[in-house]
Amino acid sequence: MTLVHIVETLGEAQTATLFGLITGLLFGVAAQRSRFCLRAATVSFARGQWDDRVAVWLLTFSTAVIWVQTADLAGFLHAEDARIMAVPGTWSGAILGGLMFGAGMVLARGCSGRLLVLAATGNLRALVSGLIFAVVAQMALSGVLSKPRDFLAQLWITEGGRNLDALTALSLPPGSGMWLGFLCAGIALILSYRNKIGLQRLFFASGVGFSVAVGWGLTHALSRVSFDPVQIESATFTGPSAHTLMFFLERNTVLEFDIGLVPGVFLGAFLAAIVNREFRFEGYQGVAPMRRAILGAALMGFGGMLAGGCAIGAGVTGGSIFAATALCALLFMWIGAILTDLLFDQQSDDCPQTATQ
Repeated sequence: MTLVHIVETLGEAQTATLFGLITGLLFGVAAQRSRFCLRAATVSFARGQWDDRVAVWLLTFSTAVIWVQTADLAGFLHAEDARIMAVPGTWSGAILGGLMFGAGMVLARGCSGRLLVLAATGNLRALVSGLIFAVVAQMALSGVLSKPRDFLAQLWITEGGRNLDALTALSLPPGSGMWLGFLCAGIALILSYRNKIGLQRLFFASGVGFSVAVGWGLTHALSRVSFDPVQIESATFTGPSAHTLMFFLERNTVLEFDIGLVPGVFLGAFLAAIVNREFRFEGYQGVAPMRRAILGAALMGFGGMLAGGCAIGAGVTGGSIFAATALCALLFMWIGAILTDLLFDQQSDDCPQTATQ
């Protein structure tokens, strides 16, 4: 059955939702099995430990870059048409939002994508934090926090009414993005060898990046056959978490890629945990960790919306097409996370890592 027949049978909105579900399922399974998390990688990096968690993050990022850049080079994908590139980028939002998100994911013991995966495996801490993240993201999108977000985002934006392609801005030749991806992959494989990471975990770490490429490919293909305009996008969790929350709270919300993505990730991670007998209920151990997690989730919700993406949306999805403000947000997420770990966790003898394990 061709894509045209699928769209004619299901409808455009339903097909977009199905594609979000497929992308989410792939992401959920791969992220649960690989234990992918930006927070874990930055904490390891901050402590001078180039361990398995750094290797997993680099392999995920490089896989997404290689697949997406190769598809763009071959003409199967046009990155310039992506939603993140079609609108002005915000430098101020990337810097301030990135710092807030980075600090929040250290306090919450996991980035937003990791919290969603953990919640699906029975982690009640992650479930509560994820709900707070979604509520604050919605408040920043169209609620009481939308005006402060708009003010901060408009302080410094890209020129020309569009985001900036980092490769073009640096005058790099065609194909350079793909080779940069291979360079990152080489570093990831060296670290994987040194840390004795098994082939199965490497496969699933690559699978997280591949799911991002799948999302780009599916939405791009849909945009070519759809009568109405379709946003070319892929995995991210700030906006989709807010949209999914409102989908279940309001009667007039519409189906779209985002609505399939979040449930897809949850279902994929849940199934992976069940099959591998890793589903177990876990809760908070005291008031202080709960207070810390709530603050971190709130910072991630506002920071992710301000930055234009979360650790996945900016750090991997936006980074895979070299959107300049996405890469800027990723850099400041690392900085915010490293500083927070230095100021809070490294000053304490008790530095729990459970939320990302």
